[in-house]
Amino acid sequence: MKKVTLLILLGAAAVSFADWKPVGDKIKTRWAEEINPETVWDEYPRPQFERSGWMCLNGLWDLRVAGSSSEKPKYFDKEILVPFGVESSLSGVGELVEPDDKIWYHRTFECPDDFSGKKVLLNFEAVDWKTAVWVNDSYVGGHKGGYDRFTFDITDCLKSTGEQSITVMVTDPSSYGSQARGKQKNSQHGIWYTPNSGIWQTVWLEAVNKKAHLADVEITPDIDSSKVTIIPIMDSPEIGNYSVRCSVYENGSRVAQKTGHVYKPLEIKIDDQKLWSPDNPFLYDLKLELFEGKNSSSGKLLDTVKSYFGMRKISLGQGDHTKVLMLNNKPLFHYGTLDQGWWPDGLHTPPSDEAMKYDIEMTKKMGFNMIRKHIKIEPDRWFYWCDKMGIMVWQDMPSGMIEPDPGKSGSPEHVGGNQPDQYKNSEVEAQFELELRKMISQHYNSPSVVVWVPFNEGWGQYDTCRISRMVKDLDPTRLVDAVSGWALRDCGDILDIHTYHKDLRKPDVNEKDRATAVGEFGGIGYAIKGHLWDPNRRNWGYQSYDSKEELFQNYKHKFDQIVEMKKNQDLSAAVYTQTTDVEGEVNGLMTYDRDVVKFDEAKLRKLHSVLYED
Repeated sequence: MKKVTLLILLGAAAVSFADWKPVGDKIKTRWAEEINPETVWDEYPRPQFERSGWMCLNGLWDLRVAGSSSEKPKYFDKEILVPFGVESSLSGVGELVEPDDKIWYHRTFECPDDFSGKKVLLNFEAVDWKTAVWVNDSYVGGHKGGYDRFTFDITDCLKSTGEQSITVMVTDPSSYGSQARGKQKNSQHGIWYTPNSGIWQTVWLEAVNKKAHLADVEITPDIDSSKVTIIPIMDSPEIGNYSVRCSVYENGSRVAQKTGHVYKPLEIKIDDQKLWSPDNPFLYDLKLELFEGKNSSSGKLLDTVKSYFGMRKISLGQGDHTKVLMLNNKPLFHYGTLDQGWWPDGLHTPPSDEAMKYDIEMTKKMGFNMIRKHIKIEPDRWFYWCDKMGIMVWQDMPSGMIEPDPGKSGSPEHVGGNQPDQYKNSEVEAQFELELRKMISQHYNSPSVVVWVPFNEGWGQYDTCRISRMVKDLDPTRLVDAVSGWALRDCGDILDIHTYHKDLRKPDVNEKDRATAVGEFGGIGYAIKGHLWDPNRRNWGYQSYDSKEELFQNYKHKFDQIVEMKKNQDLSAAVYTQTTDVEGEVNGLMTYDRDVVKFDEAKLRKLHSVLYED
């Protein structure tokens, strides 16, 4: 009898599950209705390193969430739409993952015919948090980190023909671990949001030459000498036997070309250079061709990659009172929104590329020239749209914090303004700094990124000035905002205060060696019925109003103070909280579902224009 029951269960597991649909009764965006599981997030995931031979693995995967003692499942009891986190509505699951749970994924695929004879790479753009991967039951590797991409060579694990299988196991302690997690919290309240576990960015296959292929490229513009430095990086250490031809294109026409060796800096002169800026986000196209042999004209072509870059410079200059932010050697005020990158239906993952692009477009339309991406790192395509549309990015590192023990006083999550930096053990430090380095490396080539922000408001803050120096050493081409708000330290390029008062606090007028910024202000609440995440909870802002008219008047009251600080104190930047409502926070310029824009876009754009005048 038991054997018959088991066969019935296994048979039921083998049949098709019900058609996918979003779950839960929370509000959703209009893009949720347009999702097709067969084509979900099927855009090329790395626009700055693009090849032709690839296959998207997003779509419906088998799923089982089990306890910590579970082994690789013999059957699965659910389906999940990848790349949406388990807790999200768009995953089709919508269940909270416990800290000791194992999330098991499984799917099958067949390699395209043009993959034959090539090396096959399995790419994950981001999985939160600890990952282990098997292909055809062979273990191929693991990874720790919730925001960076990783790759496995699965060539030797593949069958010569027919169906292949992938199994992925993920564990995520969410707020019960010390890992970088940003605003995810198992118990949501206030400024803390629903956690996001598992695969949350694109999974895909890529076919490359078995002998050698390009693995990465580092692109550094230098507008003062009208040149760009290209460092091609290969998967093989045999430097002498390969060459790379770099071709630069302007509006489809080749304007420069040079051949050099992998791992060696290759300087290319850009005549009559066109500078990237928010007003003119000009991008040069770049083609990289890897040849076997020292001479590209006689060598065998092994790999071709498409990329792009922008010619721009971010630096400090001298203002009337203190240092000011300069773009392309001219002062430019940075005025942006605090952008959390959360969605009511997809949580960390936008419903689509179009939806993700919409937030950036609306930010531009409202007259902002910058986004502070707040303690979250977006997919590469988000940076591509910022590059292409022309919006500067201040990129936060997601905070690494430890959940407070309810039985003890105090909070290990953050340090106050007058408290010393936290102590962290070497293992926690090493993991945080590894993920920080990967963030900088992965997004180094994006011209839109102009400032790195390692710490926010003392959350998980340790060795601030050492970390600030480390970031500057890794990327001397950009500025470092060592800590945004609260626990300020005398290091970095920017002094950054937060003030949510109706009458704003001002930065220290005695600051001489750094630029000054109001890294967060505003947070004015306006709750709109029918567009609330949870109508029964506290929906709040730092000050709250009941009409668009009141909202605008009080916004203008705060904005006028920013203008005065720019005029009288050389204030260089300000960040308004925030782009959209997020869960219980109703202080967005738009509602959480993006259906209602709370301000007149043209009116805001005209108001903001005064900040960009010389």
